[in-house]
Amino acid sequence: MEHEVFVPVPVDRLRAVLDDPARVARAVPGLQHDAGAEPVAGRLKVRIGSHSITYRGAVRVTGRDDGSYELEGDAAETRGTGSVKLALRLRLREAEGGATLTADGTASADGRITGLPQDAVTAAVTRLLTRFADNLAMAAREDAAPDAAPDPSPDAPPAPDASAPTVEEA
Repeated sequence: MEHEVFVPVPVDRLRAVLDDPARVARAVPGLQHDAGAEPVAGRLKVRIGSHSITYRGAVRVTGRDDGSYELEGDAAETRGTGSVKLALRLRLREAEGGATLTADGTASADGRITGLPQDAVTAAVTRLLTRFADNLAMAAREDAAPDAAPDPSPDAPPAPDASAPTVEEA
């Protein structure tokens, strides 16, 4: 499987988020993160068509020498005997106005998910990856949020001088 998503933030900001396990955990849509757990661990409810399956497991994110990221995860159904294992590679590349995140890899599963239509499973995975990328971008934009007001544009009128008398004071 391969999925590509454009995110409107630079690659270096996405890397800063992916290098922080706590921020990766916050970016996983619907994850109930186990506090203090490393790697990223917790419960995740996945909606597939009209079915919901809740998994408990962990994901490890490792930066690679080539600049990509390896995600390895395993989880078990909280109710049932099914399990899921995944191995994904995330690649980031600069794009006009942001970056492109490409996820490709494999997953194996047994249990309840195997009885669901493949197109519904694929749609759920695609939706999860897209929302994950969107959440990574949101976290990266928070890094870039200015602490002070932005510089005025050169065409904007100058800001009033706080020490100058106002009309009411004159």
